[in-house]
Amino acid sequence: MASAAASIAVTEDAPGSLVVQARGRWLVATAEQIDHTLRGLDLPQGKKVTFDLAGVDRLDTAGAWLVLRTEHALIERGNNVAIRNLRPNFGPVLEQVRAHGVVEPAPHPIPPHHTFVGFLAHIGEITIGIGRRFYAILGFVGVVAVTIGELLPHPRRLRVVATLVQMEQTGVNALPIVGLLSFLIGIVMAYQGADQLRRFGAEIYTVNLLGISILRELGVLLTAIIIAGRSGSAFTAQIGTMQVNEEIDALRTLGLDPVQVLVVPRLLALVVTLPLLSVYADLMGLLGGCVMSLATLGLTLPQFLSQLQGAVGEWTFWVGIIKAPVFGATIALIGCFEGFNVSRSAESVGKLTTLSVVESIFLVIVSDAAFSIIFSLLHI
Repeated sequence: MASAAASIAVTEDAPGSLVVQARGRWLVATAEQIDHTLRGLDLPQGKKVTFDLAGVDRLDTAGAWLVLRTEHALIERGNNVAIRNLRPNFGPVLEQVRAHGVVEPAPHPIPPHHTFVGFLAHIGEITIGIGRRFYAILGFVGVVAVTIGELLPHPRRLRVVATLVQMEQTGVNALPIVGLLSFLIGIVMAYQGADQLRRFGAEIYTVNLLGISILRELGVLLTAIIIAGRSGSAFTAQIGTMQVNEEIDALRTLGLDPVQVLVVPRLLALVVTLPLLSVYADLMGLLGGCVMSLATLGLTLPQFLSQLQGAVGEWTFWVGIIKAPVFGATIALIGCFEGFNVSRSAESVGKLTTLSVVESIFLVIVSDAAFSIIFSLLHI
């Protein structure tokens, strides 16, 4: 076995002189056993110690390092150390290891951010980075606002065809996925609501829960999240690819404003289509909830509609619709902003596309929370 192929014996050669006899194969495979044995040696200080390597059959850099490390430790203790009977073919290995040093390796340094001060510094760097990114986004929003303001006196400069194309891609093409997910969410909400309210004999109020939650929050929020992952990422990827291919520079060379050509049509498209998609999501969510309610609660369609009409107030529907243009503008601006930030590499396109989706969803939820506070203060 490899672990038994190396041994160490200590004998006394003469009064005040010890011999450490090494035998076997001093290789990396036996290094652990040899190291354990060497550390267990209790050699007296001040005596002469001789390493006799006549019995060493094989030696690699690990074995040579153990020999030289022990020699170094004994010299520091005041022993007179010598090495004898080293085979000629082992000499280069020993010298090579000696040339690179034989001191015990230093412990792995603690990364700066693993210390308390480093942790605080890391938090500070993140905070400053977030502040700078917010400032950059705010500046981009200002540039877009100025561009739109310049277009208002000259509506013919608005790229209507490009806007309609973006409306088709972000709105019409998103109908299947938005409708399917909204329908399924309606089913889940109705099922879970009925299951909880059944304990209190109030299953009929599942319709109230369904109508208020979908019309006020879930319909528009779910639609915005889907569009952020679907269209917001597409905006970043499209503009980012143009940035990599230097097409943005080509637009500027031709005297065209990239914000006017690329951002404004996408912004207007989402501001218009997201409210329409939200209405569609509301209807599909209510339809899913209606199907589940008729199946599990035994309600009839007139009963469902009557209960829904009683639960939904005059502002319930408009609360969700008012949020939609703001969510659409947020998604479009973040997607285009990250697209313009892409450097000239494919890796940057993928990284910022992912970042665009995360930032869009985060800001949509923050905006939704802000709307909730405002509506609560207004008693809506």
